[in-house]
Formats: sequence, C-alpha cells, structure tokens
Amino acid sequence: MSESSLPEPIGARVYELLSRALLAPIGAFRWNYLPLLMVYFAYGALGIIAIADSFWVKKELSLSAAALAHLGVWLTLPWAVKMVFGELVDTVQLFGSRRRGYVFLGAGLIAAGLIMLAGAAGNWITFAPPEQIYITAQIITVIGVVLQDVVADAMSTEVVPRTHADGSAREQREIDHDLGMVQILGRLALSFGALSVAGLAGYLANTMPYETVFLIGLAVPAISASGALMVKLESSESRPTDWRILGGGLAFGAVTVLIAYLGVPYAQEITFVLSLMVIIAMLHRVTADIAPDTRRTIMYAALIIFFFRAVPGVGEGYRWFTIDVLGFDETFYGVLGQIGAAIALIAAWLLSDAITRVPVARVLLWLTVAGGILSIPTLLLVYRLDLWTQETFGFGARTIALIDAAATSPLAQLSMVPLLTLIAIYAPPAKRAVWFALMASFLNLALIAGQLATKYLNGIFLIERGNYADLPALVVTVVILGVAIPLAAIMRFGGHIRSSG
Repeated sequence: MSESSLPEPIGARVYELLSRALLAPIGAFRWNYLPLLMVYFAYGALGIIAIADSFWVKKELSLSAAALAHLGVWLTLPWAVKMVFGELVDTVQLFGSRRRGYVFLGAGLIAAGLIMLAGAAGNWITFAPPEQIYITAQIITVIGVVLQDVVADAMSTEVVPRTHADGSAREQREIDHDLGMVQILGRLALSFGALSVAGLAGYLANTMPYETVFLIGLAVPAISASGALMVKLESSESRPTDWRILGGGLAFGAVTVLIAYLGVPYAQEITFVLSLMVIIAMLHRVTADIAPDTRRTIMYAALIIFFFRAVPGVGEGYRWFTIDVLGFDETFYGVLGQIGAAIALIAAWLLSDAITRVPVARVLLWLTVAGGILSIPTLLLVYRLDLWTQETFGFGARTIALIDAAATSPLAQLSMVPLLTLIAIYAPPAKRAVWFALMASFLNLALIAGQLATKYLNGIFLIERGNYADLPALVVTVVILGVAIPLAAIMRFGGHIRSSG
C-alpha cells in the first residue's frame, strides 16, 4: 500500500476541521460588511441596560408578571410589521438616503427611549406615572431597533458581490456560501455586543443609580450611527414604491394602534390574526416570481422555525423568584450574562462553517432535544433541589444557575442561521429589504404567539412578588410545551424540506 493511500491521521483531521471553523469567520469578513455588523453589535450591546431595567421594574414599578407578559406582546408587534419599514428602506429616501438616513433615525429613537427611562428612574420626567413612561420608552426603543435591523438585514443580502472584479459572474455556490457567512458574522457581531456588556451591565446596575445606567446606554445608538458614517452603504438597486405593501402595512399599523387605544376585547389576539393574514398575503405577492420548488422549501423551513420560536416562556416571575428566594443580585446576573454571551459566541464561531451546510430540520431537532435536556437546572431550582445538592455535593443554586447559563445560551442564535441563509440566498433584486422584512415579520409573529401563550400561562399560574407557589407547575408546563411543539412541527414538515430541496 502506498503512503498516499493511508488514512489521514485523526489528529490531523481534527486539527483541519478546528482550524477551518476558527478561521472561516475571519476569512469571510470584508470592510463593506462593517456598517451592518456595527448595527448588530449595537443591538447586542443594548443589553448594557437589561439588568438595571429588570431590577428597577422589580423594585420600583407596580407592573405585575402578567402585565409584563401582556406588554411583551405589544413590544413584539413592531418586529411583526417589519415589511412597512422594509418597503420604506427599499423605496423611500430619508435625508437623501435609503440606508444611512434610516440608521440615524433608528439611533435617534433608541436614544429618546433611553432618555425617557432615565428621566422616569430619576424622577425628572414626570408628565405621566413612571409605569406609563416605561411602556412608552420601551415601544419607542423597540421601533428604533427594528428600523436599524431592517437596514442591516437588507444590506446583508447586498454586500456580497455577484460578479468578479472583471465583471464575470461568480459561481452561485460561492455566492450562497458568502451569504451564509454574512448571516453568521451578523450573529457573531450581536454576540460580541452582548459579551462586551454582559458583566458590565451587572456591575453598573449594582453600583450606580438606574438613571445613570440608562444614560450610559446612550453610547449604544452612537455605535450604529458611527458605522453608517464610516462606510458607504447605499444600494444601487431601486424601484418604485409598492403601495399595496406600504399602504397596506401602514393601514394595518393604524388599525392595530386603534384597537389597542380603544381597549377592544382580545385586542392582542385580533392583532395576531390580522398580522398573520396581512403578512401571508404580502409574502405571496413578493414571492410570485420565485420557482415553486424553492418557495415550498422556504415555506416549510419557515413553518418549522415558526413553531420552534412560538413556544411560551416563564415570564418575569422566575427572575423575581431568583432575586427574592435564591438571593441573586445585579452583579451575579452580570456574571450569568457574561458566561452565557461568551459560550454563545464560541459556539456560533466554531459551528459557523458547518451549520450553513446542515438542513434546517436537523438543526432544530437537535436544538429542541438539547433545550429540553438543558431545562433540568431550572427545574432543580424551582423545586429547591439546590438545597439537596448543596448539602450532598457542596454546590447550590448559583452553581446550578451558572451551568444553566453556559449550556443554554447558544441555542437561540444557532437556530436562526440556516433559515436566514435561505432568505438571503433567494432575496429578489430591488426587493431585498422588504423580502427580508416580510420573512422576518412572519417569524417574529411566532414570538407574538409565544408571548400570548406566556400571558395565558401567567394568567393560569399566578406569580406575584413574594408568592411563587405556582412557579414549579408553570416551569414544568413551559418545558413540556417547549419540546412538544417544535418536535411536532419537525415531524410534520421536515420531510417536505428534504423532498423539495
């Protein structure tokens, strides 16, 4: 047997795979990616106020866990109407720009929301009760974040060249891989942003007035705005405004606001159904020119991710339990955030090259199973088995929480990459922003469904400050639904992706 025919040593193969995983994101970076990556980085870095926000609400505001779950539905809604922002970004210039101007507008809205939070916390904005100011500030901030996210999403499909420097066409396989790597770089930038502030967020919340923390957060919109100043980011593609999309989206937004203002019974449920109908109709219009097989592939992939994201959460009651009963303070929450962000970043980095090549259904199957298994630490805590582990093994609640944060942190980021890659690959020219926004709107409707389920569960299992008797049953229900719903969707739709892809 010749030497060349011998099997490659296992160590050399592992080294090759690890090197490729480590170097792939670095090799994929291009200077013209910087503006969109700075937007994603800023989104992650907005977590610098998260711990101060949670503890301020817990200590000083009167909003209940059920009320916060109710608010969460409305705060998710702007993410579900991204098509309005997408059509604007694609077709309507703002300050002479279809990209940069919207980044600046979004930064301004985020800054306004942070100033309102600071004013309410410091009692120097008093035109309304602090609870109302908090809700208004959260809505303004979310709109600013969504607006910037739409620009970044559109750019993520535009920054990859379709031709070589000499004008000759690039191979589609290379283009598709680069589009996938741009999505990975976006997730990495978001993770870097979260990692850079996670520990700091706990330290600031523990040592400074919450008002000061919110003002420090003003550095975040400055980051995204500076990225827009540094690099040219305008798209050369243009088209007339599709008033059926923009007008329909604006009319839908107006109806939603009216329903909320009038306090219509089941306003959130009505809004969800209307949103679903509007987005499906708009998707049908935008995808009219896409091949039927491709459209089916994306549809079934989107359905699986929809149900993966539509699972309910526990709500703020669990955080209150960890504060009141387990004694977790701001600093420890900063440590949890730092560990979680670091693990999420490492996982996304090492799996970046491989995950763009794995079918959506398979990725989500493993993430669903892993998520169910990794819910065990939370169950241990709510049933106070940490007291037994402390006595028997010498580690208690804080160690269990650290393990939980490290284990579960990568799941959410990794779940989105395969579908984001599909969306980027098939984004139609001159409709990239509205296409990405519509697909994102559809998937974000899943978050509304999950928030509605969270609201219902918090209405059944009543959690109040200092009263956590129903918390174990709530957590068990959430864990069961979190596994059963995605698995049912994967079993129902996964085979269609394989057959149509």
